[in-house]
Amino acid sequence: MRQRWEDLWFIHWVVPAEELQAHLPPGLTIDVHEGQAYLGVVPFRMRAIRPVGCPPVPYLSYFLECNVRTYVYDEQGEPGVWFFSLDTDRWLAYKIARVAFRLAYHCADMSFHKDNAGVCEMTVRRRGEKDTGCYRSRPRGSARAAEPGSLEFFLLERYLLYAYDDRGDRLFRGRVFHHPYQFSDGEAMAWSAAPIGWNGLSIPEAPPVHFCHARRVEVSVYPIEKLP
Repeated sequence: MRQRWEDLWFIHWVVPAEELQAHLPPGLTIDVHEGQAYLGVVPFRMRAIRPVGCPPVPYLSYFLECNVRTYVYDEQGEPGVWFFSLDTDRWLAYKIARVAFRLAYHCADMSFHKDNAGVCEMTVRRRGEKDTGCYRSRPRGSARAAEPGSLEFFLLERYLLYAYDDRGDRLFRGRVFHHPYQFSDGEAMAWSAAPIGWNGLSIPEAPPVHFCHARRVEVSVYPIEKLP
């Protein structure tokens, strides 16, 4: 599939690795950078989603997403992303992603606004939850690629995702491709850890330790494969 991700905000907390490990399926291990494990909330816009060779469809190919993620590697040492959840405001996207990619998608009420100064504002409230996650921020400084070995490279440059089917006790892996993110620092005016709590995880008491923005990236998504 082809798609475009726009106005991505990467918001991260440092969380004890053992706490995150307890929520992972068999076969995955928490990855760390300089001894620290990270838990992220990433709100963004999904745009122009379509199968290869097909044009995007109005409404269905455009929606919002907010995921809660951490960083892992499998038994072969392949680094990737584990999604605790992915909230979206499109019911069809929720159904397709749960079946085709076995990802933990949820339906949510969401909104997005971007003003002429580049300030982005998104709200997300998973259906059935009381709290609303509110995010308001803007990029600062020039965009750049992450340097290998840096924290940004560890957090952003991931090209594998993992999924788990507990009914068959099976671990899956999917590949994505895009050019390296061009990211900039972010100025956070409002942020929320509410989506973390929706997944039964402890909500961090401290503010985020890292915050950055990527304007857009074109992405190819490949079918998932079952791991041995």
